[in-house]
Amino acid sequence: MGVDKQGEDLARIRIDLAYDGTGFHGWAKQGDSPLRTVQGEVEKALSLVLRVPVELTVAGRTDAGVHAAGQVAHFDIPRGALDTRSIDGDPARLVRRLARLMPQDVRIHRCEFAPDGFDARFSALRRHYLYRITTHPRGALPTRTVDTATWNRPVDLEVMQATADVLIGLHDFAAFCKHREGATTIRDLQRFEWRDVSTELEPQVYEAHVVADAFCWSMVRSLVGACLVAGEGRRETGFAGELLRETSRSSRVPVAPANGLSLVRVDYPAADQLAARAEATRATRTAGDLRHS
Repeated sequence: MGVDKQGEDLARIRIDLAYDGTGFHGWAKQGDSPLRTVQGEVEKALSLVLRVPVELTVAGRTDAGVHAAGQVAHFDIPRGALDTRSIDGDPARLVRRLARLMPQDVRIHRCEFAPDGFDARFSALRRHYLYRITTHPRGALPTRTVDTATWNRPVDLEVMQATADVLIGLHDFAAFCKHREGATTIRDLQRFEWRDVSTELEPQVYEAHVVADAFCWSMVRSLVGACLVAGEGRRETGFAGELLRETSRSSRVPVAPANGLSLVRVDYPAADQLAARAEATRATRTAGDLRHS
């Protein structure tokens, strides 16, 4: 991994984690704000166990109220910080230690030494999100209100899928993203598939599987929102294609509720391609990428 400014040998640790986003103001710490965040909770627990400051780099910064089953992050620490009696140099032992310290709405699945070149954010090939929603008049089952959003109007699943199909590919998704200074809105949307997952106990329940190389701020929930308003008949044919020609956030696209969204998986290349992938990802996309795609 390398050495720090004091000449200590550094180790990079990959962690895989899950959380219920209901009680968090998103993933990212917000300066000195006392607001509860996933990053803040995990870093606090890791720093307590390892007795050194820990700063996490994450695959995808989820918004307030958004969940994760397959989030990935990494951190760098002096290798000697692992040489404690309870860990004995093996980062896998952190899983049990952290389970005793951390609140029940965030759990660490796995801790391990990261391979050379690994970066949780920049080495990622794609992120997989699942959005779950019900249009039943009673709303979600009481046991599913945490991860199932409610939409108060009936929708046509075929229309929603037709809308999603138009959005697949490498596009400028400015109409679907909240503006961030200096950030690109060009993304490669690789999968956007709606399914009816209704059961006798849960009628009118639908899931969207949304996969892209990366997502900008509020993009997934806006993609879902566009499909929902099209599916209920509030938008005309050609709506999705028009949005892809816009250059700023569109007021015609609602942001679907946060509680229906979960980050379920992050894909990475083979170990010998991690560094190259990270270098390529750091290159900001431009409109020229669209002309040559």
